[in-house]
Amino acid sequence: MSNMSIFGIIVTAMIVQNIIFAKFIGCCPFFGVSKTLDSAIGMSLAVIFVIVMSSALTWLGYYYLLVPFHIEYLRTILFILVIAGFVQFVEMAIAKFSPGLYKALGIFLPLITTNCAVLAATIINIDENLSFIKSCVNGFAIAMGFGIAILILAGIREKLEFSPIPKHFQGLPISFMCATCLALAFMGFSGMQI
Repeated sequence: MSNMSIFGIIVTAMIVQNIIFAKFIGCCPFFGVSKTLDSAIGMSLAVIFVIVMSSALTWLGYYYLLVPFHIEYLRTILFILVIAGFVQFVEMAIAKFSPGLYKALGIFLPLITTNCAVLAATIINIDENLSFIKSCVNGFAIAMGFGIAILILAGIREKLEFSPIPKHFQGLPISFMCATCLALAFMGFSGMQI
């Protein structure tokens, strides 16, 4: 991935290797916050902000703090600290400027800290040996892929509220089936060479 163009990184991270549909990472908020489009949009924007900023700061912290002292093995701890700090900042900002969205996101907002998609994005950036700019772009594209996935499922779930679904399939079971179909559709992109 380090030799890819910016366009290739965006398409790969957003569609071909979508964090939800190809890697199955970050599924908790994907199912938990996709009941309505409003909450899905809010979660997507919060995740985009946290992943992009975390990608930038973790890259700087890794290459300018951990590598010079040969303590790269502490990267997971550093990355979690950075992510937790940003999530707290985002939570306070949303609570102050948009109380309705804060209430809609509920417990899932502080759970961004434990959203493995955020941590995975920062680790992928380091493992793929990406430059600073490409790390930020890759983080943005991963977050956009997460946003696309959650918005598609939220749109489907809103429509399903008005559909005659058998009682045993209502709620999460039909959501899992829809997510499976979406993952199969995204598998069609897996053979793309960019």
